[in-house]
Amino acid sequence: MGSVFPVDSGFGFPEEELEKWDSAKYEAILKGGEQVTSVLKEMVKLLEDMEMDEASEAAAVELAAQGVIGKRVDEMEAGFMMALDYMIQLAEKDQDDQRKSLLEVIKQTVLDHLTKKCPTHVQVIGLLCRTPGKESRHELLRRKGTKVHLPGANLNDIANQADDLLETMESRTSIPDRKLLARLVLIREEARGMMGGGILDERNDRGLKTLPEAEVNFLAKLIALKPGETVLEMIKNVMLGRDEGAEDPGSDDEHSKNRRSTSGGIAGRGSVTGRKPRPVRPGMFLETVSKVLGGVYSGNVSGMTAQHLEWVHEKTLLILQEMAF
Repeated sequence: MGSVFPVDSGFGFPEEELEKWDSAKYEAILKGGEQVTSVLKEMVKLLEDMEMDEASEAAAVELAAQGVIGKRVDEMEAGFMMALDYMIQLAEKDQDDQRKSLLEVIKQTVLDHLTKKCPTHVQVIGLLCRTPGKESRHELLRRKGTKVHLPGANLNDIANQADDLLETMESRTSIPDRKLLARLVLIREEARGMMGGGILDERNDRGLKTLPEAEVNFLAKLIALKPGETVLEMIKNVMLGRDEGAEDPGSDDEHSKNRRSTSGGIAGRGSVTGRKPRPVRPGMFLETVSKVLGGVYSGNVSGMTAQHLEWVHEKTLLILQEMAF
């Protein structure tokens, strides 16, 4: 166990790397590195006092991490996580699996402790993001039949928090983690669906004055076709970031390029603004479907049926479920 933590100058950071950092970053990582090393030493001391076989080693390491970090989490230096990430990279480069594994346990334990300090609805979203089964998520949202102790958070807070996270992710030029995005869309839609008025509940109103052009154009294309495999394939491609959902047309495959070149504005007409619409985003697309569906029910939208829109909504959720887990 003694070789698990670096104790040399710079806490294992190569001199050439240290020279690249400005003084503030150097100081932060150095202080964070001292703390990481101190945590490792204390963990190793605890582990040395335990009698354990190989099978119980992983559990013992987690217990030691919980014990050491629980006492220190409020005193963590700003550079602690930065230093930890850097040490994990070094362990990976050195192919030191034991050191890397121990550092990753520390990182996860710190994140778990920080999560407990988050607002309750954020904690619930974190739990839902780690729950693959739709029925299991619904049980958690209903708080019935579960053996897990859940922090108190209402459906509206959960839906709004998921929506805020979604909006932040979808406003960026590219989406690095579509799996996480798909999970957040599912959580938002499932929480909304369980509220009194379902997805059309007035509390679900994001306050959009006008609907986004890209999503309206894409929905119009789908509604112009009969429900079936062709439409499913179109939705799936866009949810995966292809065709109308592609972020960088320059890097699209030929299939995506051809599809985008033949679809300008609403129902294939040119864009209303004259600019190429931004990519269709999963969260905003379902937001648009719900808004149009609300318009159909209130008699303000004609030319499409509620049944058709509900089918699109339902199938999009099934596709996102496949993507998410």
